[in-house]
Amino acid sequence: MSEKMENQLNLALETPEAVREQTMDLNVGFDAAERTWELIVKYNCSLTDLQTDGVVVEPLIAGYAILTVPEGLVNAVTANPGIEYVEKPKNFYYSVEGPSARACISSVLDREPFLSGSGVLLAVLDSGLAYRRREFRNLDGSTRVRFLWDQTLEQREGLPGPPEGFRGGVEFDRDRINEALRAGTEAEGFALVPSLDVSGHGTAVAGIAAASPISGYRGVAAGTDLLIVKLGGGNGEAAGYSKTTQIMRAVTYALRKGQELGMPLVINLSFGNTYGPHNGSSLLERFLDNASEIGRTAICVASGNEGNASGHVQGQIDRRRVIELAIAGFERNLSVQLWKQFSDEYRITLRAPGGTLLYLNPGQGVSETGYSLEAENTRILVYYGQPTPYSTSQEIYLEMIPSAGRSYLASGIWQFRLEPVRVVTGQYYLYLPSAVTRNQGTGFLEPSPAVTLTIPSTAGKVITVGAMDTVSDSYADFSGRGYGSESEGERVGFGTIKPDVVAPGVNIAAPDPYGGFVTVSGTSFAAPIVSGSAVLLMEWGILRGNDPYLYGEKVKAYFRAGALPLRGESAYPNERVGYGTACVAASLPKEIFQ
Repeated sequence: MSEKMENQLNLALETPEAVREQTMDLNVGFDAAERTWELIVKYNCSLTDLQTDGVVVEPLIAGYAILTVPEGLVNAVTANPGIEYVEKPKNFYYSVEGPSARACISSVLDREPFLSGSGVLLAVLDSGLAYRRREFRNLDGSTRVRFLWDQTLEQREGLPGPPEGFRGGVEFDRDRINEALRAGTEAEGFALVPSLDVSGHGTAVAGIAAASPISGYRGVAAGTDLLIVKLGGGNGEAAGYSKTTQIMRAVTYALRKGQELGMPLVINLSFGNTYGPHNGSSLLERFLDNASEIGRTAICVASGNEGNASGHVQGQIDRRRVIELAIAGFERNLSVQLWKQFSDEYRITLRAPGGTLLYLNPGQGVSETGYSLEAENTRILVYYGQPTPYSTSQEIYLEMIPSAGRSYLASGIWQFRLEPVRVVTGQYYLYLPSAVTRNQGTGFLEPSPAVTLTIPSTAGKVITVGAMDTVSDSYADFSGRGYGSESEGERVGFGTIKPDVVAPGVNIAAPDPYGGFVTVSGTSFAAPIVSGSAVLLMEWGILRGNDPYLYGEKVKAYFRAGALPLRGESAYPNERVGYGTACVAASLPKEIFQ
């Protein structure tokens, strides 16, 4: 065990590969063909000190890098005194009336100040873009996409290479995309730019944020230039998710392009996962906080759809607590995270559906860190973590897989029993994987909807966007909830109100990859409304000379100040809707509408 490595990476390295492959999370980042691990590091040394023994280094920003390390060298590389902390990648999942009519947007588009987003760069880091659609073109038919980096494409003859400074994928510039649009047939165009949005998620997000009104549908900022990164995939990986490392590369790429083009930049992130203490301490969250301070940048992140997904329980121990977890039939694997303060000691037991009782605390005949237990045809990998240099929280991590010769976990009600031994704060937080990865019926029987933001919307300096329903003018119950007060957040070391604002996220019309439109719901589609709105604010402030410093935390402050109340909410900010519904018109100085 290395305390410079996160808990999940320590457990992954201690677990045989055949067992890791049965889990959902532990093998993420491992390339079986190359026998290498992809690692995220925070470092404080010369990069040349890391480029040894076949280690490949990709520098990012602010002292972060991605290393590709032969599996036998992971511990030696981690021991380098210039490396401060190491994490493995996680999988992130996409959370599905024209939006310009919502969030007080039309009043700044159709009359003074007649904003469009012109001159601001909007980066959509998602599943790609149906770039041939008219909504992403200018009136003369040319593309509004300045660059498109498809991380999933293999490099081959006849295609451009990856962006400068990056190793994978293919980058297409505006000229190449225009050449594809002018090609005689769609097949000829596809040969020039063979990038597709298979899921349609990225096309919907980009359309909501920035569609041109050529077809009668208008996005929020129809004049902005687009920077598209198609995340994920490659090496036979499944579609529908992206990894931490791909996201960090994409954010770094967007920052560099914004600086290269000399344009203010808004980055939209419409995905998340549930792994972590939800207190802003992971390398990805801290990386995004650093990214938010580079250049004239604002980053908008969806709060996730875990609010009503039964994947979280929290509470405070003053006596024995019993937490019941239902595991549905045909569940192949499941992880459970228990986060607590390191100063607290609990006695933890797990009761399987058939009554078998397992003692999870180390020191009772088991290892002090990681160990394996068996109960009712289910194997349970247990790992006791330590606090990190960035967090006072301690994690007890469980990975449940079928026993040898079995295909599924034991279904039924599993009980976690927590008993106080030495309690200072007494707080506990349990998380399951994202709802999209679990079978229906798997979840806690008495879940807690609070603190269900997905990571990385928990990063302190991003603009975290939840969802509301315009029909009822109320909070959308699936929307991830956070902390409603500074003091509540501070109790777990967070100290930041989240979400910041909400936007329409129920039954939103959006373009699909096939030339039509679909109706979508989710915080994934509320976030681009706020991203497009941030583009408009930055155009008004930076490009029109009204406020040259309108970026970063100042954009968030404007949104908070202009947020509108919702039905059923009596106090603001709160854990459901933050400061209220984002409203561009109310966020601008009132004198421009007088």
